[in-house]
Amino acid sequence: MKMMIQLKKRLALPQTSWQLCLLAAIGGFVSAMLVVIFIFAIEGIQSFYLSEKEDYSSLTALSRFQLPIIGAIVILFFAWLTGYKYIRTGIPFVLHRLKIANGVMPLRNTINQFIGSTIALATGFSVGKEGPAVHLGAACSSYIGSKLNLPYNAIRSLSACGIAAGIAACFNTPIAAVLFVMEVILREYKVHIFIPVMIAAIVGSMTTSTIFGPVHEFEYFTTISLDSKHYLTLVVLGVVLGVIAFIFNRYLVLIIKHSARFHIIPRILTAAFITGAIGYAVPYAMGTDLSAIDFSLQNNPELQLLLALLVAKMLMTITTLGLGIPGGIIGPILGIGAIIGTCISIINMYLFPTTLQASDFALMGMAGFMAATLNAPLAALLCVVELSNQIEIIVPAMIVIASSCISSGQFFRNRSIFIMQLEVQGLAYRRPPIEKSLQRVGAIGVMQEQITLIADNDNKTIASEFPKHSSHQYFIIKKENIQGELEYIWCQPEHKKDNNLIRQKLIPLCSQSTLAEAYLLLVKKRSGGVYIYQDNPNDIMGIITFDAIRSYLLKGKTHQ
Repeated sequence: MKMMIQLKKRLALPQTSWQLCLLAAIGGFVSAMLVVIFIFAIEGIQSFYLSEKEDYSSLTALSRFQLPIIGAIVILFFAWLTGYKYIRTGIPFVLHRLKIANGVMPLRNTINQFIGSTIALATGFSVGKEGPAVHLGAACSSYIGSKLNLPYNAIRSLSACGIAAGIAACFNTPIAAVLFVMEVILREYKVHIFIPVMIAAIVGSMTTSTIFGPVHEFEYFTTISLDSKHYLTLVVLGVVLGVIAFIFNRYLVLIIKHSARFHIIPRILTAAFITGAIGYAVPYAMGTDLSAIDFSLQNNPELQLLLALLVAKMLMTITTLGLGIPGGIIGPILGIGAIIGTCISIINMYLFPTTLQASDFALMGMAGFMAATLNAPLAALLCVVELSNQIEIIVPAMIVIASSCISSGQFFRNRSIFIMQLEVQGLAYRRPPIEKSLQRVGAIGVMQEQITLIADNDNKTIASEFPKHSSHQYFIIKKENIQGELEYIWCQPEHKKDNNLIRQKLIPLCSQSTLAEAYLLLVKKRSGGVYIYQDNPNDIMGIITFDAIRSYLLKGKTHQ
């Protein structure tokens, strides 16, 4: 018991610890295994009716129309079983839970995420695997922290580790996974979180590499032939990507906003009908990204066909995600970016005949569109570097990413699609700077344990005890109130060596809480304190005063 309390005290502090790193590795492995099961489930379902993974062109036109509708019915059935109010899933929901619940994920939402996304990805909806991987990873790791009753700041860190492991397991891109967590999820860089996140990403990537092999899904990207004479074209590509990213984000948010008034049943069925109708005519728009990229790069299509595929893919993705189909967004935007890049390469070859490969511009399109859509330039850069296994693309990719982010953000005020989704759905994702700072510290790690507990209400008895103890001693009266409930009163002398006592009622606070929760309980009066308990509210472990919290904010420590 004492060892567990010491572990919690250690994890409560914002410091690098081997204990958190070990938990991150365990959580990363469990998260990666759940992602493996998730991928096997998708491929297992597809194997019944597809000759190859994601090859929806092998189906008849009528089957392509019917398949998403069947999938929507199954998704709605499981949503009904778990309760429609638990349908929220994906990266925006994870961001919301990190802010309001320290990364703890409700079980029913996680079930809907796993089953709903498996069906959606298996039946041709234009969604990605990374959204479910993020949700499942966060749920796995935070579940471990919750079961161990760890401080909420440690659970939040473990949730971030699970997210990194999920993304790394999904794409086999551990570096990009770490940057994604820091840049998009946490939106801060702290060493004590960075190292466990990195360990979890490594474990996640190693787990899936062992099972599926070390290769990436994108095998068609050979050594690029881009050099300085192509840089102007890359800038043009970046500007085009920024404009299209703005259009994509804007209309996706508009559909989310205007469809919220309708029940989930007509929304899901409408998304299925649109997906089936588009898939009937343009089979390569179905699925996450592989089908669209394969068609763009391996069939030497005409520009008109590529533009038609681009419109179909964008329309299918916007309606699918906007109307509530569970799934991720990164896979489809990588596909859209590749199509845009291929279109620009064809135009470039018409204007300036060269032997440049379309895959070069496709790769640049993936980087620029991801960066502009998610407002995550570093994560996008590392993603394409790892997917292509080519460090030579860094400079060209940086040019595309910079121009796409500038054109999208500077001229169109575009922001991260995840933040826009949270705002339009009315989900909280921000906390004031003071609370954000205090959220990093667990209350159990900084509580004052030098207390004297007195079951007496006599001022003289209490005052006589003061000279016997150091000035850092806290005197707590334990008494019953009118309702017969136990209360704890903090007593302190009005002046040093003074027998006049000031009494302030202590507010109970769970040992898992952070200083942010303690601050919110005390900030109105700006005085008093809270007492920390573990399981039994009548078993006091220590106290934290408002003065101690103020001292932490000013000096970085709680000692007074």
